[in-house]
Amino acid sequence: MPLSQLARCGQRRLLISSGSWRSSLLPRRCLASVSFPSSSSSFLSARGLASAAVQQQDLSSKPIPEHITKLRNIGISAHIDSGKTTLTERILYYTGRIKEIHDVKGKDGVGAKMDSMDLEREKGITIQSAATYCSWGDHHINIIDTPGHVDFTIEVERALRVLDGAVLVLCGVAGVQSQSITVDRQMKRYNVPRVAFINKLDRAGANPWKVVADLRKHLRLNAAAVQVPVGLEGEHRGIVDLVAQKAYVFEGDRGEVIREVPIEGAMKEEVKEKRLEMIERLAEVDDQIAELFLGEEEVPMEVLVESIRRQTIGLKFVPVFMGSAFKNKGVQKLLDGVLAYLPNPSEVPNYALDRSQDEAKVPVLCEEDLPAVALAFKLEEGKFGQLTYMRVYQGIIKRGGWLFNIRNGKKVKVPRLVRMHSNELEEIDSISAGDVCAMFGVDCSSMDSFTDGQVQYTLTSMHVPAPVISLAVKPKQSSMFANFSKALQRFCKEDPTLQVTFDEKTKETIISGMGELHLEIYVERLKREYAVDCTVGNPNVNYRETIRKKAPFNYLHKKQSGGQGQYARVIGYVEPLEEDEEGGGDGGLGFEFVNQVVGTNIPPEYIPSCEKGAKDAMEKGPLT
Repeated sequence: MPLSQLARCGQRRLLISSGSWRSSLLPRRCLASVSFPSSSSSFLSARGLASAAVQQQDLSSKPIPEHITKLRNIGISAHIDSGKTTLTERILYYTGRIKEIHDVKGKDGVGAKMDSMDLEREKGITIQSAATYCSWGDHHINIIDTPGHVDFTIEVERALRVLDGAVLVLCGVAGVQSQSITVDRQMKRYNVPRVAFINKLDRAGANPWKVVADLRKHLRLNAAAVQVPVGLEGEHRGIVDLVAQKAYVFEGDRGEVIREVPIEGAMKEEVKEKRLEMIERLAEVDDQIAELFLGEEEVPMEVLVESIRRQTIGLKFVPVFMGSAFKNKGVQKLLDGVLAYLPNPSEVPNYALDRSQDEAKVPVLCEEDLPAVALAFKLEEGKFGQLTYMRVYQGIIKRGGWLFNIRNGKKVKVPRLVRMHSNELEEIDSISAGDVCAMFGVDCSSMDSFTDGQVQYTLTSMHVPAPVISLAVKPKQSSMFANFSKALQRFCKEDPTLQVTFDEKTKETIISGMGELHLEIYVERLKREYAVDCTVGNPNVNYRETIRKKAPFNYLHKKQSGGQGQYARVIGYVEPLEEDEEGGGDGGLGFEFVNQVVGTNIPPEYIPSCEKGAKDAMEKGPLT
């Protein structure tokens, strides 16, 4: 069974009444297939329903500045080896941010721009999310390239928490895979509009229509292709735009030459069929398109573009693009689609809790003349100290200005503001609402909220999954303990899914994470970044067991110890807690102890022992 599918522990309740007791256990949901509800009634979604965007805009009659309407904040997410980093490399090349295209695995000695860690280039995988920015036409795009491996899912979680849109990359051969389902669930958790990109159509066995069917079946998305590939596998040359009804082929050494070609032969029928399918899917959710469709009228291209954008932002439609990033085909048209169909920051409603008004829910508007509100969503140790990635939701943050950390009330100065281009930095003087930046010299924790002091707004945090595997680690030499402790403290601050505990019984330091690869990477980083060689113990998986229905028990305890002896009979039953009961649906270990003993049927001094015994029984079950 995959580690991400291991069931977690549930909750128990103990009730003692006239000599009998019962305990109960509520089964916890599977991490890989169901997201957990929050136990706190004050926890609010990071953003409201996208359909509420109009309501947020109504709160302000001010015109939206042009630089905000032409800004996109997107993440690129997918299953491992679907081509996310390769796609980002091509985007940076076509937008002029880099001059040469390099291989992901670093075979040429350089490696992809977004994989800046040596470990990433050696293993050919993305370990940490990396931020960059580029320009396409007159638009500015902030991009975060995220890992595809389930062990580093927190990087996807933190990116989607602060982004306005996403590109879901899918393999044209494998289609929807396990991590594709996880990423889809994360996008739905934060109500992130997305476009899909079916990659690797140059590979043998590529079938984009199977992938579109997978999107509808497995992810339950109202998805439809807005492009048709011109050729597949070795004959893949370009795409047909179903909206504009034009065909394009990508030529040149790097696919930089885009040539319009006529739609010929059998492709005409396929294009007609797929365009009609796209319009039918839109008609199911858009009244304007439905009216034209039922009237058998031709849908103008401008109306079609507006409808796709409106329903994509409303989370009711997913446009599907096609191409091959490695073979340099389809990437420029995907960029056009990002600008056309994904929202700018002012079109995504965001909310905060106002601590000065008993945590009342208040809208956060993407306006520069309002008090500054920002969220620190990622921490990284840089050569100049802690690098804090920030998303500014409201107002302006200036270099040399002051910010207040809402969590601890500390006032901090902003010494430096930078834009990130992978591991490169570009100094800036200020950052305005809707944009993403990083700043140095601010000591804070991940998901801390910052304001300029005029308001007491706190933004909601992200979902952090519990670790599923543990390792015992110990420095090989006692002289390494100082660096060992320093490194683990830094890693835990950067990565909420990495937890460090000390086992009092075995006197071992235990690190827990999301998988074996996750922990192996940190052990390797201890060696490379802090010169700490560690002895590593066998991993221990946190198997937990649960019950699903009520079960009675009747236990007789007799023990002769040479004196008076012991005798007791315990009668009761175990049953699951209900979802709506306290501790019953939060996905954590819950325990309820209710004393309903009448008189002295059970001596009062025995009650605490009964409670302690029930708690001890929860630690380990007969199966594990």
